[in-house]
Amino acid sequence: MFTTAARALTEGGDARIRLGGAGANAYGCPPRPDPGLVALGSSTASVISTPAFEAAAALCARLAARSGGYAAEVARLRRTLLQLSGADAVLGTDTVLAASGTDLHLFATQLVARDPGLAVQAVMAEAAETGSGVPAALATRHFATGTCQGRTVLRGAPVSAQSPCEPIAVALREADGTPRSAEAVDADFSAGVEQVLRAGRRCLLVLTDVSKTGLLAPTPACATRLRKRHGERLEVLVDACQFRLTPASLADYLAQDWMVAITGSKFVTGPAFCGALLLPPALARRCWHHPLTALQLYTARSDWPGHWPAADGLDDTPNPGLLLRWQAALVELQRFRAVPEPLVDRFLQHWGRAVAERLRSDTTFEAVPVTSLEGARGGRWAGRRWDRHQTIFPFLVYRRTPQGLRVPLTPAQTADLHRALAESDANQPQDSLASGRFQLGQPVACGLRDGHPVSALRLCASARTVVQATRSVQGRATAVAQAMAALDKVGWLVRRMG
Repeated sequence: MFTTAARALTEGGDARIRLGGAGANAYGCPPRPDPGLVALGSSTASVISTPAFEAAAALCARLAARSGGYAAEVARLRRTLLQLSGADAVLGTDTVLAASGTDLHLFATQLVARDPGLAVQAVMAEAAETGSGVPAALATRHFATGTCQGRTVLRGAPVSAQSPCEPIAVALREADGTPRSAEAVDADFSAGVEQVLRAGRRCLLVLTDVSKTGLLAPTPACATRLRKRHGERLEVLVDACQFRLTPASLADYLAQDWMVAITGSKFVTGPAFCGALLLPPALARRCWHHPLTALQLYTARSDWPGHWPAADGLDDTPNPGLLLRWQAALVELQRFRAVPEPLVDRFLQHWGRAVAERLRSDTTFEAVPVTSLEGARGGRWAGRRWDRHQTIFPFLVYRRTPQGLRVPLTPAQTADLHRALAESDANQPQDSLASGRFQLGQPVACGLRDGHPVSALRLCASARTVVQATRSVQGRATAVAQAMAALDKVGWLVRRMG
């Protein structure tokens, strides 16, 4: 039977958070800890850890015992998030809470639509690298059949009276899945921005840092040039929903007067459906009188800073599920921030090299190329920060046909393999780490092979990986061994396919 906390963790989001027949949400995560599952799929979602669940349960008990305590807990959460994220380095940054990263894109579009009758059009990375609901959200359409406020809506219908304006999407990869050059991607983003502004619309440029497969686009240098050229006709949203950023990098984005969207459910490994939009002070002042009534179905008064007059028109409906999920995420983030950054840097470099070498040397796999983050951010973002390291490793899986041919798995086979990795099997070899259960990032479309679509699995490092690896002498070796064991199990499952 569910505890009150476990039930609350499944509430206050859209349909993706609801539990299916197996007791897990759309991302394969139950609302309780699963200590036997090795979490290596933080590009999608992670099962809640025991310390995080205990913290969420304690908060749930405090809310039940103290009338009127919700507002105080939300205020505390905001302060803690600003501090741990690095956003407090930019004084006056405001925080807006939301159920998901998709909701945050919807919020950002509404915030920059300040002039009545002047449409906003976004320029974004292709949805395969961001999220299937993001284009609809940026076009101010309902992106699901239900909202976090428990309202039923028509997917694809306009959110407001304003006519939807579909975003311009830029491809980040070639047809075979290899990354396009930064110069080509930047050129397409620049052309998209010029197209929007020539049409007399305001433009929202979405800079993704990083995408589902670890790409950054456009470059910050490109976004800086475009903002300098076009001024406030162009606003920038940094989609950092993976939250694979150092505090210094996040603060540098805010210092550019750019919005930053983060979630606690990817790199940080909190439960799915906890997001926050960080608004730098100058941009916040430009927006805080803008009406928010179009967002009535997606947000409540307590999600917005107390000094925002426009938020007074929203219902004051609490979302304890969102608050509990953020509480769980902040436990993970606080533990991660306690690890010295040089130690984080060294571990991620070591772990990444081991994973890359295994993917390169094992014929069962084909590593999907990811452009280097070493100098991709450039400018004020340059330096030896741990976020220059690759932490998402996408890869294709191959099998041998009875004729001995090496062929990639189909998307359906890859999806089946992904599910099987998290399951126990009595036939598994019991004398190795590969007998365990592993959670990898869900398959993501990654181009064509011989004219047929293929999907990549993703092996990911996370804040939790770093904490576990750095708390003991053997931790680093164990973290690498777990990654290798996950790949061993992939190989074992593929061989069973025949």
